[in-house]
Formats: sequence, C-alpha cells, structure tokens
Amino acid sequence: MLGGDDKVREPYADYKGWLDNEDIKRLHRKSDDAEAFFRRTGITFNVYGEDDGDERLIPFDVIPRILSGNEWRKLSRGIEQRVKAINAFLYDIYHRQEILRAGRIPVDLIANNIAFLPQMIGVDPPGGIYTHIIGTDIVRTGPDEFYVLEDNARTPSGVSYMLENRETMLHMFPELFAKIGVQEVSSYPNKLRRSLAACAPPKCEGKPVVAVLTPGIHNSAYFEHSFLADQMGAELVEGHDLKIVDGRVAMRTTQGYTAIDVIYRRIDDDYLDPLNFLPNSMLGVPGILDVYRSGGITIANAPGTGIADDKALYSYMPEIVEFYTGQKPLLQNVPTWRCSEKDQLGYVLEHLEELVVKEVHGSGGYGMLVGPAASKKEVEDFRAKLIGNASNYIAQPTLALSSVPILAKEGLSPRHVDLRPFVLVSPDRIDITPGGLTRVAMTEGSLVVNSSQGGGTKDTWVLEE
Repeated sequence: MLGGDDKVREPYADYKGWLDNEDIKRLHRKSDDAEAFFRRTGITFNVYGEDDGDERLIPFDVIPRILSGNEWRKLSRGIEQRVKAINAFLYDIYHRQEILRAGRIPVDLIANNIAFLPQMIGVDPPGGIYTHIIGTDIVRTGPDEFYVLEDNARTPSGVSYMLENRETMLHMFPELFAKIGVQEVSSYPNKLRRSLAACAPPKCEGKPVVAVLTPGIHNSAYFEHSFLADQMGAELVEGHDLKIVDGRVAMRTTQGYTAIDVIYRRIDDDYLDPLNFLPNSMLGVPGILDVYRSGGITIANAPGTGIADDKALYSYMPEIVEFYTGQKPLLQNVPTWRCSEKDQLGYVLEHLEELVVKEVHGSGGYGMLVGPAASKKEVEDFRAKLIGNASNYIAQPTLALSSVPILAKEGLSPRHVDLRPFVLVSPDRIDITPGGLTRVAMTEGSLVVNSSQGGGTKDTWVLEE
C-alpha cells in the first residue's frame, strides 16, 4: 500500500483515503461478520491427517489487494503467452516430440516422469485443448518485477474462494465499490461453462451436457466442486453415478442414463479409470479413457497435463516458451536448481539454510523446506532426504516477496502474498479473470501462503483502466 518513501502507491490512493476515515473497530466487526458468513455458507476446506477435526475455515482478510489496470495488462500478456506455450508443449510431447528432438529439454525428464501418460500419445483432445483451466502462481518482488512461482495445469483449485471473497466484500462495503472502479469477476462461472462447452467432443449432438466429477465430500476442495457445479448449472457427479452406455459416458438421472459431453474432472489421473490406471480406484469410471480416445467425451483438464506443472520441468519453462512462441518470456521464472544434477545438488546441500526446497510432485506446501525459517534439525533431516532421493527435489532462492496489509488485532500489519490468476482456454479464445486469488501468509514473516499451512486469502482488485 505504501512505497519505500511511505507515500501511498497510486492503485491504493482512493482506498487509503476511505480507510483513513474508517473506525478500526468497525473493520474488526466487519471481519467477524465475514467469518460468520463463511461459516454459515460452509466455505471450508478439509485437512488430511489431522486429529482435531478435518474441516477448517480459510482465514479471510478484509483489506483488499489492489493492482492498477496497467499492472494487470502487463501480467495478463505474460500469462497468456505462457498458457499458449504450455498447451503447445503438451500437444508436442504427446505427438512428434519436436522439443526433445531439438535437444531443448532432456529426454529423461519426460520418459522417467510419473506425470507423463503413455496412454495419451497420439491422442488429439477435442479442440486441441489440453489445459482448459490453469492457475498460475505469481509473486512480486518489486514495482515492476513479477515471477511465476509455479503452473497449476492438473486440477487448479481456489477459484470459488476468489468469487466468494468478492461477494463478501460487495456485501460488507458497497460504498467502496461505488467509489472505486473495480473490474468484476462474477462472470467466471458463465465463462467457465461457455469455455467447456466450446470444447465439446465430435460425438456431441446439440447443446453440450457438462458435469463436474468430484471424488466426494471428503475431498479437500469439495466445497469448490459443488459451488462451481451449482454456479454453472451443471450436474455434480461421482464415479458411481457414471457408466459407459453405447460408447458414451452417461450419468444416472431419474429418467435413466443421460450422455455427458464434457466432464470437468477434479480427480487425479491415477484415479480416473481403473481399467487404464489404478485398478483399485473407486473414484473414476471404468473405460472412460477409451471413450475419450474415441471422441465420445471431453475431459477437462486432459489426462496427462500434469507433466506441464512438474517442478523439475518448471526450470525449463523459459526454453519451452521461446521454442513454441518464438519470443522471450514476458514473465520470468524463479531461478531454480535441479537436485537431480550432481553439481547443482552440491550447491543446494552447501546452501540449504538459505534456500526453499520443494518436492517435484508436491503441492499444498507439503514436503518442503524453507531454509531461513527452519531449525538446524529440520535442515539436517532434509539434507538426508536430498541425499537419499535427490531427483525428487528442486531448490529456489528465498525471494523478497512483496507484502500487503492485513487487519491484525493491533491494526494494519504487513504480510507476504502471492497471486493465482485463473485462465480459461478454449479453441477460439483465452479468458483471464481480472485479479484472481491472493493468498496471504497470516503469520508475521512467513513466506508460506498455502491454506493447508495456515495461510489466508483476500479479495484482489484490478482497477478499471
């Protein structure tokens, strides 16, 4: 909110003028109201492996994170370039593999990667789209310095919190939105349905039937699955609701089985089809991959997209962007050491106390080491993990992440944040919702923003141009 000279940054000027005339006690009451609303609505997430109850509220902060229209335009151009490159990479890697032939990335990185699905080789997804929905995690380190922290191309989550955060802010502070021109995000569910329908398979007849496939109520993001199905006017289904009928995937209804054209799946590849992947999976549909390969169903995101957000592959994203777009990346990667390479592992082991080390296939903030915040024992324990299985890890420097204010007990206090914009990809367009989900480390000094590790969220405002 404030620059280095303690002057208000331009995007926050109108908001700071309003805030200066606000009673801090009123803001705290509004914050309590927001928590009560989230609790009544059931806006929760589940935490696995905890004994004290598995449902939690994600902390919500009432101070918005604000970006100018110019800042967003720069970001969205870089995001669009990156998304196009990822989709082109996925098509190539499951077809002619030109990038491997050109020696731009190592063959072993693909061939030995558990996220690469040989079953997808030669398969043309409907409309040529692999990544229908992408969440790109971005961090800021300076006024004009943005870095991509990671790409979420499998089943990106969090968009329901973006929508509910905005709805809550509109309800609590209508006078603010009358005063400040903020770009809307409420059209996302309609755009999501339109984007999915535009990727209907060749065997679709008439208006595409869309369904959201969930693992069920015990999944950490179940609230989001049901929320999006409701907002899109789509059916929420589980694996046992579906079966193959006449070469199509059909869902059980009161009138019998009805064919589905597009499935927005929120289950991982391994559980999607027990005939083709894990044989003991009870979450998927036996034979769905065969229907997909024959053009009878669209699966969003496509099976095998996980190779694109693999953290070992992340370090090659600048080469991937340049290879498929012919341009230098507009958004930079965070410098990354690949622990699978002996010389880079040596550097990481020598500087563990300074680095952030992550599992290649990890997510949710689990299985990582934040060196500067770790104890000596935690560092040494992690050193043993690295030596035992180096190829499972990458390392990055600890960035000086930007901070934004939160409403703490004593008043405003700075906390570190990242940003997850959500991107919809269809054959004829790319839609990037203005803003996205700002995740905030609620603990002072912490760099870990994941909700599973105690992080919270806040509304993200992109100002009208």
